Amino acid sequence: MSPESPPGREVMHLAVAYWASRCLHVVAELGVADKLGDEPQTAESLARAIGVHPQALHRVLRSLANHGIFVHDGERFAHNAESRTLRSDAPGSMRSLARMMGMKVHWDAYRELDSAVRTGQASIERVTASGLFSYLSEHPQEGRIFDEAMEGKSSMAIALVPQAYDFSAFQTIGDIGGGLGHLLYAVLEKAPRAKGVLFELPDVVARARARNVARVSYVGGDFFKDPIPACDLYMMMTVLHDWSDAQCEAILKNLRAGAPAKAKLLLIEGIVDPSARDAMVLDVDIEMLVMTTGRERTRAEWESVLSRGGFRLTRIVPVGPSGIIEAEAV
Repeated sequence: MSPESPPGREVMHLAVAYWASRCLHVVAELGVADKLGDEPQTAESLARAIGVHPQALHRVLRSLANHGIFVHDGERFAHNAESRTLRSDAPGSMRSLARMMGMKVHWDAYRELDSAVRTGQASIERVTASGLFSYLSEHPQEGRIFDEAMEGKSSMAIALVPQAYDFSAFQTIGDIGGGLGHLLYAVLEKAPRAKGVLFELPDVVARARARNVARVSYVGGDFFKDPIPACDLYMMMTVLHDWSDAQCEAILKNLRAGAPAKAKLLLIEGIVDPSARDAMVLDVDIEMLVMTTGRERTRAEWESVLSRGGFRLTRIVPVGPSGIIEAEAV
């Protein structure tokens, strides 16, 4: 808060922040950015193309322009750099992330945040007893939105990780819980002699297999219990933060059971700095509290989780807002 800001201003901003975020969710769901080309358009013309109320759409788009998403000249709306990320065809598109945050199950879970604070249990369990990942498996359309959202969210890390870490020494690189394989494909471009293994749930692997990259083996399974193919390097990007310490230990022990001696493990995860302020990782931690059994962790907490799972943390390589946590099987 700046010295001239009156007390209560930040409270006010946070108390009403969902007004604008809900506008973003709706515009992303409707695909407004896809309908808006390079030429400015009125809300009325956009509304005709989409099939919604023109004045209501005008007001929603005006609100977003007020927050720097779209440009409004008083009559027409045009794209800017932020609004273009809401297009489905944009590199690193954020449309699915915005749609995911606006899904009913997501909003309902946040409504129950008070129960998480009272009990320590993920508040999504008050909405769907099976939890987030079972829900997504049972609702394929939302599951696809989630997968696309994770791809968009991870696009920056996917670009940075192959630049920040030397993969050239490895022969077999496994991406465990790797979604549709985008990180693995980017890494293999930097390691042309390596083969890859994409290990994911069978329904996700079935979608990933459509790309059919020659150097990649597509393996379906449950990383809590099914055998994971032997690799000399394993990667897990924003996977373990979804799970409790005990669940992380189970995943890591299952991974360690099939890992060769001295195999490396890379966790691309947020790392909490206890003294940090205005850090995105602290907001992501609330998403974990609401939607999963997991949490964001400090370096010491990552060391503890890895140790109990059969790995030793060796170093951390900063990459964007996250870090590459390197560990070795012991």
